[in-house]
Amino acid sequence: MLDVVGVEFEPNGRIYYFSPAGFNLEYDINVIVETERGLQYGKVVIPNTKMKKNNLNMPLKSVTRIATKEDDNINKKNLKDNTKAFEDCRKLINKHKLDMNLIDASFTFDRKQLLFHFTADARVDFRELAKDLAAIHRTRIELRQIGIRDKARSVGGIGPCGRALCCTSFLYDFDSVSISMAKNQNIALNPNKINGACGRLLCCLTYENDIYLAAKKGLPEIGHIVKTKEGMGKVISIDPLAGSYQVEIENVGIVLIAKENGSN
Repeated sequence: MLDVVGVEFEPNGRIYYFSPAGFNLEYDINVIVETERGLQYGKVVIPNTKMKKNNLNMPLKSVTRIATKEDDNINKKNLKDNTKAFEDCRKLINKHKLDMNLIDASFTFDRKQLLFHFTADARVDFRELAKDLAAIHRTRIELRQIGIRDKARSVGGIGPCGRALCCTSFLYDFDSVSISMAKNQNIALNPNKINGACGRLLCCLTYENDIYLAAKKGLPEIGHIVKTKEGMGKVISIDPLAGSYQVEIENVGIVLIAKENGSN
């Protein structure tokens, strides 16, 4: 078990875990943390707690310090400048006639890097755009093309379950999702039911897929002809979690069969 604190960088955003580095951090305390991008300003939303190593995205970065008033002022200025950088970039995109959709702009806390996220249908040559942005903001510029699922993570929103999108709250990586997972769980293949805010298959289809696969072992496939006490019939539906299936038998009707004892 490792000592950790949960930190978010924007309201109701994704929670990242850091080593408290000896600090006793309570809820709503602002902190400066070390990240892959450099120093960042965030708020503690999960006070000091212990978590298993395999539940964390390793290696674990550390809290550098509790934010001071000076840090608070720097963060406010960065947020204001993020908006200006976004507008500057959007104007330059139009100037260079680039086919790209700008998502956001953000300075690192120490302003050593300015990152822009964008979506595009094809690869974009943004070298001249990067030069113009560097001349304006005089810092390292990074333009990162992201996919539609990453866009949903960045924008955020509410899923069909009524909760914040998984990708914005706790998912570190996107797992591969296939239509067969919906079929395994007997979910109607209606795009409105199985697609998320990003327009792609719901990430949560992966959560219980292994359970359904294990539960389906020993059950016949829909459409198979099987033998029952009432005679031969065709399987018309299965219920993996209940361990049962329905068989339609000519001159008898629909019979429910339980996997455990193989009888209706």
